[in-house]
Order: sequence, then C-alpha cells, then structure tokens
Amino acid sequence: PASSSVADSPLNTPPRALMHRACKLGSAQLSRMSSVSFTGGFCVGGLAKGLRVARPAASASSHRRFHAVPPAAAASGFGNKSRDSAVTRAAVDDTKGPNGSLSSTGGGSLASRLLAQSKQSASFSSSSASAAKAKPAAKKASAKPVSKLAPAPKPAAAATATKASSADAQTAANKDAKKKALDRVLGEIDSNFGKGSIMKLGSASQAKVSTFPSGSMTLDIALGGGLPRGRIVEIYGPESSGKTTLALHAMAEMQKLGGTVALIDAEHAFDPEYSARLGLDVDEVVVCQPETGEMGLEVVDTLVRSNAVDLIVVDSVAALVPRSEIEGEIGMVQVGAHARLMSQALRKINVNAAKAGVTIIFLNQLRSKIGVIYGNPEITTGGNALKFYASVRLDIRRKEIIKGKAGGDDEGVRVKVKVAKNKVAPPYKVAEFDMIFGRGISSLGCMLDAADEMGVIDRKGSWYSYGEERLGQGREKAMETLLENPEMLAQIDVDVRRTIAERLAGKYGTPIDKQKPESVEPLGVGAFGQASPFDLDDDDEDLALAEEDETDAR
Repeated sequence: PASSSVADSPLNTPPRALMHRACKLGSAQLSRMSSVSFTGGFCVGGLAKGLRVARPAASASSHRRFHAVPPAAAASGFGNKSRDSAVTRAAVDDTKGPNGSLSSTGGGSLASRLLAQSKQSASFSSSSASAAKAKPAAKKASAKPVSKLAPAPKPAAAATATKASSADAQTAANKDAKKKALDRVLGEIDSNFGKGSIMKLGSASQAKVSTFPSGSMTLDIALGGGLPRGRIVEIYGPESSGKTTLALHAMAEMQKLGGTVALIDAEHAFDPEYSARLGLDVDEVVVCQPETGEMGLEVVDTLVRSNAVDLIVVDSVAALVPRSEIEGEIGMVQVGAHARLMSQALRKINVNAAKAGVTIIFLNQLRSKIGVIYGNPEITTGGNALKFYASVRLDIRRKEIIKGKAGGDDEGVRVKVKVAKNKVAPPYKVAEFDMIFGRGISSLGCMLDAADEMGVIDRKGSWYSYGEERLGQGREKAMETLLENPEMLAQIDVDVRRTIAERLAGKYGTPIDKQKPESVEPLGVGAFGQASPFDLDDDDEDLALAEEDETDAR
C-alpha cells in the first residue's frame, strides 16, 4: 500500500519475515475460502515441508493444528461478508462426497486436499492407539494358562536309587584309581631314593617317639615320659646348677637299658670317680676330648652315622671353639664364627640322628647381653640354631640348699627344672628334685614326690601315709621309713609307675584300688615301662605275660 513506510518495503525485510507474512496472508485467505482456521506456525511448517502435514500421533485432537469450522460460524465470524461466506460454503460443499461427508480424496482446491489429509491423519493415529492398547491385552491373554495343568510327576524312587548307586560306583572307581597312582608314585620314590624314604605314617614304625628315663622320676613326668629318643636335647643353666650331673644320670639310665653312650668332653673336665658313684659304667663309656669345635662336631656326626651309639652328650657347646680362634691370636675378633659352626653342624647332624634314633644332649652355658634394661639379659652361647633344632630344652637352676643336721655341712641342693621347650609333650612344666653332694640325684626323694603328686601316698599336713600305715611326720622321716622297709618301697614304686603310665595313656582320675588287674594295660615303651626303648612293638607278648604274672602275684 501507498501508506506503508520505507522500513516495511520488501527490500529492507529479511526473507524469513517475508515468508512468515506471506503465510499469514495465505492462511487468512484459506480461512475465508474453506471455513477452516489455520495458525501461522502450521502454514510455515506446511510450506517448509511441502505441505506434508499429516503425521501419526497419540490422539487426533492433540496433534491436529487445525479444526473444521461450521459454515454458520464461519459466516457469522466474517460479519457481513456474505459473498465470502457463500464462496466458503460452496467450497465446503464441493469437498463433500456423494453421501454428504467430506471426501478423502477431496477436490482440486488446496483446502479440500488439506481436509482430506487431516482425516487420514486422525484415522491413522486412532488406529495406532487402538493397536497399542490391544498388544498388552494379547500378551496378558497369552500369558494366562487356558486350563490348570496337573503337576509334573516326581522321579521314581527306582531312578533315584539307580543314580545314587552309579554315583557311588564312580566315587569308588576314582578312589581306587587315586590309590593305585599313589602306590605307583611311592614305589618310584623308594626305587630312586632308597627304601623307607617315603611311607605312610601308619606303617612308619620309626615315626613313633620312644623315651628313656632321665634319672629323675619327677622330671620324667614333666617331660611326658622321659627324654625322647632320636632327638636333640639342650640343657642350659648357670654354673653349678647340676647340668653335668643330670646328663651323667641320663647316660647311666641308658646303660641300664643296654644302650651305648658316648661323651664329647670339650671342657676336659670329666671325673670318672664321680661318674661311677652316679651309677655310670665308666669302662663302657666312649670319651672324646676334641681339640677344636670342628673336630668335636665331626666326631658326633661320625658316631651318629655309624648307628652304633644310642646317646651322645656334648659338654659343652661353649667349649666348642672354632679352629680360626684357636689358631689366631688372643683378642682377635671372630664375629659369628661359633654360630656359623653350630648352624652348619646341626644341619647335618639333625637328619642323621633322627634316622639312627640317637639322642644328642648338648650342655650349654649362659651369657649376659650388654645394655639390657628390661627383660631377661641371659642368652645361651652358639647362636640361635640350637634353639630351633632342639626338641627339648631344659632350664635347670638351684632353688635352695639342703642344710645338714645339727649345724653340719650342707648335704646338697634343691634343683628346679623348667621345660622351656618340648615338641613331644606339653611344655612349660616344672619339676623339682634333690641333688645330694657326691651321690647325685636322690631317687628316693623323687619317688616320694612323684607318689605324693600322683596320689599314691596321702599327705595330711606334714604326715605321710600309705594306705592305712603312716610313714612319718615330715619328708625326711617318711624317707627313713621307706629305707627301713624295702618291700613297701618296692610296692610304692610299682604303684607310682603304673599310675604314671595310666596318666600318660589318658586314664585320668581312676583310683588304684578300684582298678581291675585285667584292665591295666602294660606300658610297652617309655621311661616307666619294663621294655627296652629300642623295642618299638607295643604288643609284645612276652611283656604282656610278665605284667600279668606280676599283677597276679601282687
């Protein structure tokens, strides 16, 4: 129009604005022609997409951007424009089909085609919505069983039994195959490394640990039967505590059982007369006084591998001086030479001693560590190797001095032995016994203490009694009474040994007088049995017969 400004001219208007204005004009024209109202956005989208206005939706009412206007409303909406209303009604009438409805194909005008496409879109969206609703219903219908079926029948008992028997047969076959493979492997190892190199524990007789007496009955109880055979034993303690005396008593007990003993006297302090008073057969003792530590340990290894000696005592570890120290000057520093010597020797001796069944007793001294404020500063010589290789470690110390009568000389010392380590019995037990000067361990005092501990002898206050007979008031009086009655002493000794054997066998709390002679099992091996510790057969018939005869005689 002539009244439009320069800014509204097409030259100064952007192309998108021109297209929007044209669409608005076109929509107004279409509304007057077809009695259908259109929005500007619908027209812009229709023109941009080539008038592809029909698209599927969830519902026709929410996605259609136009609606049909009745002819009367269109006429009233346009006012007095009767000519346009007539034209519009004529256009609508042109789009109707023969039955009075809007034709799907429409006429040739744009409005008719748009109305036809909107009808198609509405029908398509309604059909898709009904199909979507029908699918879940079909699924639910298919999921529901048409009729209740009967439960599946359980497998028969015969089938179950057949499966179980087949599984058992398969397991038995696997066990047999494994057993044959194990026997074949054991045979190959025996052929390669010698017979007895590997075996089952049930058939390994040498795996059973036998014991022999230590010379003190109370110490045997603490050790669980005595000193183990085929193991390494360490006895350590301060000076004049009874280490050598205890070792000599063990040698004497081994000789009583028919064994051969050897002494490696590295300290060069062996006293044959004192040893004879302790009960040791000095003439049958093998003695070696080595010049160096290497020589002494080599002699021990040779005796062990010979399998001709049953007990070896090394007195002492501190005196096994390495050759480098002996050949060197006094004061020369030899760091760790002694420890290396002991570690290397024990690695060789340990295996050979176990195979030969030889017990090796190492006597050791104590030293004090420097600068220790808290804890025990005492330490044994020879490094730490002996602590690990020893199956039994005994800490022996003086407890008190036994005074003489009426102000006389001291008679001996009361010794306390603690089992610091024990691989064959419960450790950390304590035993006490008397050591009389010139005579060694008091066997009578040990038996009296053991009888009191086992309940064979009753003690009320300071009075000792055996059965109905009183032995005396005080320990010394009781021992004097037993010395005067050898028969009673022998009977108490038998009862004490039998009670200890029952305790070691696991029969606790059974009174001696209520025990039937038939139920008393003889102790085949150990410090309290009558058999030799070298006999590993616990079911010896001769031993059983001897025990039965002794029981019947009693």
